[in-house]
Amino acid sequence: LCCFLPTLVSMLEQTAGAKLISYQSDIDKDKNKGNFIHYFYQDTSKQQEIEQRRQRDNLSPADVTRAGLPESGVVSAPVLQLQLRNSARSLSLWQNLEAVQNSGLLEQLPQKEVIMQEAMFELVTSEASYYKSLEILETHFLRNPVLIHTLSQSDMHFLFSNIEEVMKASERFLMDLEHRIEESILISDVCDIVFHHAVEHFGVFISYVINQVYQEKNYRRILEGNQAFREAMASLENHPRVRGLSFTSFLILPFQRITRLKLLVQNILKKVEENSERESNAIKAHQQLEQIVKECNEGVRKMSRTEELISIEKTLEFKSKSVPIISHSRWLLKKGEVQLMAGPKSTRTMKSRKLYHPVFLFLFNNLLLVTKRSSGGDKFQVLDSCTRAMLRTEDLEDQGQLLANVFNLKLLENQEERPVSYMLKTSSMSDKLRWVCALTPNRRTRFMSTSAHQPDSPQVQCIQSYSSQEPDELSIEMADVLNLLERTDDGWMMGERLHDGERGWFPSRVVEEIQSKEVRVQNLREAFRIQQAQEGVGGGPQTGSRAGVKGGTTHPEELLQLL
Repeated sequence: LCCFLPTLVSMLEQTAGAKLISYQSDIDKDKNKGNFIHYFYQDTSKQQEIEQRRQRDNLSPADVTRAGLPESGVVSAPVLQLQLRNSARSLSLWQNLEAVQNSGLLEQLPQKEVIMQEAMFELVTSEASYYKSLEILETHFLRNPVLIHTLSQSDMHFLFSNIEEVMKASERFLMDLEHRIEESILISDVCDIVFHHAVEHFGVFISYVINQVYQEKNYRRILEGNQAFREAMASLENHPRVRGLSFTSFLILPFQRITRLKLLVQNILKKVEENSERESNAIKAHQQLEQIVKECNEGVRKMSRTEELISIEKTLEFKSKSVPIISHSRWLLKKGEVQLMAGPKSTRTMKSRKLYHPVFLFLFNNLLLVTKRSSGGDKFQVLDSCTRAMLRTEDLEDQGQLLANVFNLKLLENQEERPVSYMLKTSSMSDKLRWVCALTPNRRTRFMSTSAHQPDSPQVQCIQSYSSQEPDELSIEMADVLNLLERTDDGWMMGERLHDGERGWFPSRVVEEIQSKEVRVQNLREAFRIQQAQEGVGGGPQTGSRAGVKGGTTHPEELLQLL
């Protein structure tokens, strides 16, 4: 899925403040080697969802209505014996199972119910393959006598944390799912089981995910200082059983699973019939998983953000007034080098090479630091600072190569309590727009010559997964739908993911625009349904909801009015 392979810690450092769900780590790269069931099925399912949207994009409204009409005369469903935990074969889509095809159900069921069955089947089969991968982690690594012999008891705990408790929780969960799916080939529900286990057993995920920061650090430390462990690990990772996957790929599985499970339930919630028992169970399951993921997010965020602030503060040198950097309410949004225009825009100055001087910006959620690198490159001298609320930006029309990609940054009140204006130049148009959007996220505080925010609310769907490489980027997965907020001519887009309101930049090559107004409306309805579930059953929009917190995020219901 992903085009790069960051470690967990480096990902945390690069994307402090981004949601945990964005972290893909090296398992995304290794999946092509492993061919585990849940990777195969997930890609197949996501591709099917993309194709369904494409087909709906080309249908007339009448065709869309006919596609969802129910049919009568559904035959009784036979029992399905899959033996998921003990099966070595790969499971395909529900409708491709021989028992399903022989039953006649596909000719009897309405298309909406077939889609529902696929969504529930994906949750069950992906849990089975996830559990098999956990078994490899336990039997091949955790219980390996050679590896155990090379580690102290404390190092064993650092590396494996409470993975045994996580495995027990998964085993109990999978057994209940297996029992449900083996009752009948026509799956009645799975979200009631998810809700029960999320309440009773899934708290173990929180401790494991929070410990992963230390897990990766200690793994590096042990690798560097313990030759016997390094040799044992190299041998274990080369074993055919792990199919070329790294040890850290297995360690990150529980983190990936709890976030993936929330998305699977979310997918079911989008498809289930309204005011039904299935809907009620899906809402309760989604709310409980949302809470677990939130606690995981907050635990890791607090540690990673604090560590990053400490690291940044060590590199700063204040020329005059010192600004306290470390704060529990502060985190890094974006950093990087831009060019500061120096001197008047005269012909003589423009011909010289000193028209611009490099400066390095550190943008936090509530503070901007304007700095310049030291001669050694490892320190930054602070030239100016300003609270983020007092920043304004103004786009400047390109005036030839020397003045291309230039914008004005206005500090209404800097560290010396006076207004200052900087003319800054970036390396590309997309870099300029990304800085402008980061510095002044509220459109009323920036003045762009053009705006890509159209009243018809254009949408795109992800056709190739992408992992963020900068704090202002957004990790997206196949079939994610996003409202398009900004775009540049050199291949970048800013979008807001419908299902959680997260926004950021991504390459335009990994998405395609959704042309059909009917499909866009349906996507917004599904997103609004998810948002209502998150805010509480029947609660409707609340004060302080995601729309308010995001600072300018448009509520799905408002977008429906626009469409």
